[in-house]
Amino acid sequence: MFKASAPAAFLTGNLPLVHVLREALARDAKHAGKSLRDANHKLESAIQPLLGFLRDNVPRETAPHERIIVFDEAQRVLGRGNEAFGRRKFQLEDSEAGLFLDIMERHRDWAVIVALVGSGQEINTGEAGLASWGEALARRTGWQIRGPAEVIGHPDPARSLADTRPPGMTIVPALHLDVSVRQIRSTAAAAWLEAALHGSADQAADIAARAGGVPFRITRSLYAMRHALRDIARGTRRAGLVCSAGAKRLRAEGLSADFPHMDRQAVANWFLNKWPDVRASDALEAPATQYACQELELDHVGLCWGGDLVRTQAGDGWQARRFRGTNWGEAIRNTEAIGWQVNTYRVLLSRARYETVIFVPNGDAGDRTRSPTEFDRIAAFLHACGAPMFDEEKLRSPHERASQSSLPDL
Repeated sequence: MFKASAPAAFLTGNLPLVHVLREALARDAKHAGKSLRDANHKLESAIQPLLGFLRDNVPRETAPHERIIVFDEAQRVLGRGNEAFGRRKFQLEDSEAGLFLDIMERHRDWAVIVALVGSGQEINTGEAGLASWGEALARRTGWQIRGPAEVIGHPDPARSLADTRPPGMTIVPALHLDVSVRQIRSTAAAAWLEAALHGSADQAADIAARAGGVPFRITRSLYAMRHALRDIARGTRRAGLVCSAGAKRLRAEGLSADFPHMDRQAVANWFLNKWPDVRASDALEAPATQYACQELELDHVGLCWGGDLVRTQAGDGWQARRFRGTNWGEAIRNTEAIGWQVNTYRVLLSRARYETVIFVPNGDAGDRTRSPTEFDRIAAFLHACGAPMFDEEKLRSPHERASQSSLPDL
């Protein structure tokens, strides 16, 4: 991270990722007997937030120090029409991609932008996708483009650079990494997750059956989930809870959906510290939201499902909604906004390297914000997709045993 043949930097719009990478590398440097102050100084230039890089360089006319920038999650750039980004922040009518290209073009001899592109990670308004890079490059003909054929003509703008191959683009098949290796124990996990979030239980169940199972289990007991995570996360492996920032009624389960993802030390402590530090993920007390854990992983994850993404009454799809005041508002109708909510759960369900335990609350018939029927539909659907319910009777707390005589029939 400290050495490169030319001045280089890793740029990301994900501040928690910046915090964790910098803190982890600084701790490693200190452990190796190096100066913590020197390490932090080098890391500030080696790992930078996107917005910080732009604020430093947009007002200048000179070329940046960096010759090479590695642009993380490049499909999440903000488009030209995003007023909150272009006009308000820099008084410029351009996209985020256009600004980066213009800054690096100040090098008269050479510069390189390495754009790392994923899919299903878009969770914020205004994220314009690879198409924004294509539009920016079409107006700047001095750039040579290298990329795989898969980014040409894709129906999803987030994955499509252009409808046809741009002039000056060289197709490099090796740049397309088509095998997901995030879930170590199961290469079928990504395909299963995609099918489940598209609402196809039959397809997901078939994927699970052919793979001999997938690394997802369901429980209706928070106590059982914590017990299971502590049992499987042994040695150097670590576990943690995650939830959607929109899952506001998890508060009734004793869980907060308001993780302070902008707090540098809180994020670093959660990911890097170990139990018995109560700030660590291993404490299994504070769930990280999608804003805190995107692009970061744990060995084992407990996903706490909220009421912001439920199955429709007809059971034929996912229904996204927001909590307003004292109740859930009307279902979200905007197709793009629904996609962001589904992507939120895609992010949360893909944080574990080994296994994800999904906690679906039982709800409370006396609380209109926590309908047992809605949660039963979620659990039943995931079970139909091939995610097993584990035997949790012996893992329930005494309180749960006394209050519930049996689990819902799935």
